[in-house]
Amino acid sequence: MRRNAGLFVTISLLSGFGGSAMSLVSGIWILDLTGSTGLAALAGLCVYAPVLAGPWLGALLDRAPRRPLVIAVNLALATVLLALFAVHGPGQTWLIFTVSCAYGLSYVLIDAGETALLPSALPPAELGTVNGWRSSAQEGMKLIAPLAGAGLYAWCGGHAVVALSAAMPVLVAILYAAVRLHRTPPHRPARRDNGLRAGISLLSAQRATRVPVVLAAVSIAMSGFSTAAIYAIVVSELRLPTTFLGVLASAQGTGSIAGGLIVGWLINRWGTSALGAAGAALFALGCLVRCLPWWPVTVAGAALAGVGLPWTLVAGVTAVQTHTPSTLLGRVSATANTAMFGPLVVAIPLGSAAVHLGARPPLVAAAVFCLAAVAVVHRPPSRRGAA
Repeated sequence: MRRNAGLFVTISLLSGFGGSAMSLVSGIWILDLTGSTGLAALAGLCVYAPVLAGPWLGALLDRAPRRPLVIAVNLALATVLLALFAVHGPGQTWLIFTVSCAYGLSYVLIDAGETALLPSALPPAELGTVNGWRSSAQEGMKLIAPLAGAGLYAWCGGHAVVALSAAMPVLVAILYAAVRLHRTPPHRPARRDNGLRAGISLLSAQRATRVPVVLAAVSIAMSGFSTAAIYAIVVSELRLPTTFLGVLASAQGTGSIAGGLIVGWLINRWGTSALGAAGAALFALGCLVRCLPWWPVTVAGAALAGVGLPWTLVAGVTAVQTHTPSTLLGRVSATANTAMFGPLVVAIPLGSAAVHLGARPPLVAAAVFCLAAVAVVHRPPSRRGAA
């Protein structure tokens, strides 16, 4: 089992490095080719948009062998990335957008596929720990990969980053093939099983999955809602250079790495629902702390938020893995990903509009929403027991 755990963590390192590097460079590349910041920002939207189709895409994982499908998606992504070697001027910018969409599509399938594969590779008691290690690995790559990608782009250009990023999915596919899986009973869902309906009904029917997923969804949405406010705090309230945002990103990443390393122990001790509530509350505290007019406290608030967010996410993912039947795990995990990350599509622009009321109101609102979610969703069930 330790072998499998090491393989999954290495997969997270490699995929996180390639994806983070290419995500940053795509925007820089578009900006250099077109001079348009708006077009550059759209590359990020292309990556996130496919998450809305998660329930339907996840159904593929329940109708096809999961490991071969995940391997095929990685190899297809590497092939699609090679198309970027044809980019030489503004006329080929559409290729970068196309590849960004392909990245987003692959993220949905691979994340759901890996979530579905883990219970077949690890004992239930180790799921929380390995999910935490994977989270720390991904957050660590978010600190390292953008710098490496930007440096390689500045030195050798976009095609060098493409070559490096295309190699990562190939290596990941090889590692997936090396994972040892337990046998699970074959199952073909009936055609009338709808990905969205089946996923939502299973998520909502059980309190054990409903509570952690809702808490993660609210916390992640509020992280997007508060992004513009954090920019305003740094520039308008603290009157610091925009480069200070890099310090906050590093502090939040460091908190995420530290939080991910202990999350497995906390799940075994508290359970996923309690950990999700603690993570949401800690993120809310981080939002409130960042309202204070002193930059060291703002850094501390970023670190607190960095610890809290992975707790909510890992709690949600582990709850789905633990309480979902294996035959439906693909669509349910994809539906859970849509529930947790889909609200960002709305929360980010709302936060950008709300910041016109001032830098602090959106942060306070984000904290209130998270604490309200903890109070409402995490309250003990009545004696009649809503499952």
